[in-house]
Amino acid sequence: MKPMRLQKYIADCGVTSRRKAEDLIVEGVVTVNGEVVNELGSKVNPVEDTVQVKGEVIDRDSVDKIYAVLNKPRGIISSVSDPEGRETVVDICRGIKTRVYPVGRLDYLSEGLLIMTNDGEFSNKILHPSYEVTKVYEVKVFGILNEKILTKVRQGIRSEGELLKPLSVRVLKQFQTKTWLEFRLNEGKNREIRRICEACGLTIDKLKRVAIGGLSLDGIKPGKYGLFTKGEIFKLIGLDRDGIKIHRKMEYVSHKKSVSKRKRDKFKSRRGEVANSEKFGIFKKENYNDTIQRRKDLEKERVVAALNAEETQLSKTSISRP
Repeated sequence: MKPMRLQKYIADCGVTSRRKAEDLIVEGVVTVNGEVVNELGSKVNPVEDTVQVKGEVIDRDSVDKIYAVLNKPRGIISSVSDPEGRETVVDICRGIKTRVYPVGRLDYLSEGLLIMTNDGEFSNKILHPSYEVTKVYEVKVFGILNEKILTKVRQGIRSEGELLKPLSVRVLKQFQTKTWLEFRLNEGKNREIRRICEACGLTIDKLKRVAIGGLSLDGIKPGKYGLFTKGEIFKLIGLDRDGIKIHRKMEYVSHKKSVSKRKRDKFKSRRGEVANSEKFGIFKKENYNDTIQRRKDLEKERVVAALNAEETQLSKTSISRP
């Protein structure tokens, strides 16, 4: 067997993704035949060489490949571990005996579809930008979107030297104080939706990934996962059995209809707050925890005041009795 790059071999053994494997090599926790190897260009022969990661021997042929689709809840870390001790997506998948890791990520406050696997080569194919797999998100923002704001969001923005432009944006639901949107992306750049919304003055309340290609969360409840074969996932996102892009693009079709401009205007006429209002700033990500805590404190004060008032009233009643 021909020699292969060490980081690829580690990923193929199901230890972690190829990118994370590179970090392990640089950290000096990988040995080949008992010698520490920390150069990324190093190669190994899978048949002849013995590779260890953090003291544990790894073997590509002894690992059963696992492919799971997880419905990640809000407030869970998309990582194999967290230095702050917070719950991770790996903790949710503890029912899977083989160690798995996330393909890509959803940030702490985001939720929805996340693929978990121990197949490094599979991860590379799923994440490769050349496949341009459409990712669908449902996003709830504060306030009412007028046509000017909606046009700005659809046109995209320039951020850190790159163009962030969604394939499409439509309104799914309109309430007096919040709006549900559907975003479709084909690149999935880092925090793309959050960066677009921030640049357009919008404050996100919820962000949920509902589909990748034709792969969706149908039948998978929050905090749960479903097991698939590699072929099933490849087919649903538009790849053949070998992970090569096919001509027929797979798309998720939502049953939710768009809200017309006429209906949205009705909410605006009721003096609903426009979505880019500065008053929603207290709900921005950096202020979110403080705002929630203040609301909890106020609710606690309200309950205590109500109990005190009730106690005072009972006391007065008992005194007035002969």
